[in-house]
Amino acid sequence: MSGRRGLLVALLLGAGILPLAADMGAPPALPIKNAPYNGRFTFARVSFRPAMWGSGPYEWGLDLGWNHDYPRADTHFMKILNETTSVDLNMDAVIYGFDDPELFKYPFAYVSEPGRWSVNEKEIAGLRAYLQKGGFVMFDDFLARDFVILEDVMRRALPEARFIEVGLDHPLWDSFFKIAEPPRVHPYPQLARGIASRYLGIFEDNDPKKRLLAIADYNNDVGEYWEFSDTGFVPIDLSNEAYKLGVNYVIYAMTH
Repeated sequence: MSGRRGLLVALLLGAGILPLAADMGAPPALPIKNAPYNGRFTFARVSFRPAMWGSGPYEWGLDLGWNHDYPRADTHFMKILNETTSVDLNMDAVIYGFDDPELFKYPFAYVSEPGRWSVNEKEIAGLRAYLQKGGFVMFDDFLARDFVILEDVMRRALPEARFIEVGLDHPLWDSFFKIAEPPRVHPYPQLARGIASRYLGIFEDNDPKKRLLAIADYNNDVGEYWEFSDTGFVPIDLSNEAYKLGVNYVIYAMTH
């Protein structure tokens, strides 16, 4: 999706002029071809059947929620991770659902648009096992009441878990880059209605001193900054900060 087209879509959605994706039953099968696992770090994007979907200016011509910013965001981020760290990685991302055992080969999973999340019990069980076995999940691209959906899914997966603000003294913010204050601005401020971004975590035993299992970029869309970082559509300083977030998330996930 081009920067100008993306902005137009966002503005029309925010103004209620463009309808949201509609529930049309199961989306069509997609020609996803993941490269075989080879032991290197790989960006894993999570697919799911969205509660609402339709045609849209995204990969495959579909607005599935989970495919927002794919594949440019994934590729751009991996290039930055490759240039700034010594992580041995693959440049191509993979796509799996939480109900697919193959996902368990990848310790870092990215979920876009969790506000569209519609999961079955097999996916819930997979999410629970993924987190309990050491996986780390990044939730991105959601705002406002989307959080209610995400919170409901997480309570089904981990009934005792609660989202807690990740304090600025947490090791996450110093795992690679020193981030004194994470970015608080959504790439489309009009959609966030002036509400600052927050970074909410799921911690082991709800204890911020124990392992962080998942991070939620509430009222933000880090993937959007990644996708359009080479276009001039988003301010370079904000896209740089978004990359720092991603790098810190990965390094934290790989070392804790």
